[in-house]
Amino acid sequence: MTIWGKIVGGGVGFALGGPLGLLLGALAGHAYDAYVAPELEAANPDEAADDPTRKIAFTIGVIALGAKMAKVDGYVTRDEVAAFKQVFRVPPEETANVARVFDIAKRDARGFEPYAHQLARLLKGRPAVLEELLDGLFYIAKADGTVRPAELSYLEAVAHIFGFSGSEWHRIRAGHMGPDKADPYVILGIDPAASNETARSAYRALVREHHPDQLIAQGLPEEAVMLATEKMATINAAWEQVRKARGL
Repeated sequence: MTIWGKIVGGGVGFALGGPLGLLLGALAGHAYDAYVAPELEAANPDEAADDPTRKIAFTIGVIALGAKMAKVDGYVTRDEVAAFKQVFRVPPEETANVARVFDIAKRDARGFEPYAHQLARLLKGRPAVLEELLDGLFYIAKADGTVRPAELSYLEAVAHIFGFSGSEWHRIRAGHMGPDKADPYVILGIDPAASNETARSAYRALVREHHPDQLIAQGLPEEAVMLATEKMATINAAWEQVRKARGL
């Protein structure tokens, strides 16, 4: 069964629990309000790396937080669904269900914080996967051609809940603001005065951390591999700028 069949089926909502489980229940027509299961927790961060529940949490999390971002920004259009379809491989027959999740999340009286906190707990110890989730939100924010100040503030708040530091946020943001605004040193997370060895080591560490196979093993849905591919392209482009500037 594809991830979309599992999402629409709704049964995983009981295992997931929390606001994401309630969202899945509403999509499937189940009454989860009377029973919210404990959230999926792993005693060891390396346990259940391929657990499909985490992959579903990632997918629903992007939709839910994307919908909340649309409400915060004040511009609610169908562009969000179109952007999500670009990030994930969504079969045509499941497009309507993706739109339904967006609509349910928009109507939900809860703010974005409960969703972000649940995802931070579910993906604890997997910062690269959380970063890919944030990347997905950036793609949705850019769906209408611009990232507005309210959207950037929202994304920064989500990044803070996910546990990213201020410098890490600036690195992630720089990778999405276009080639004219992206500082390669910020993208690589290093100081311009860093040695060649430090710069090369930082680049190699990012490549290892964000390699698509590594991320899929940690819970990134295969349907969202475009995020990892785009991230690798951004990292490689930044390193190429630094390498050429230094004559390496």
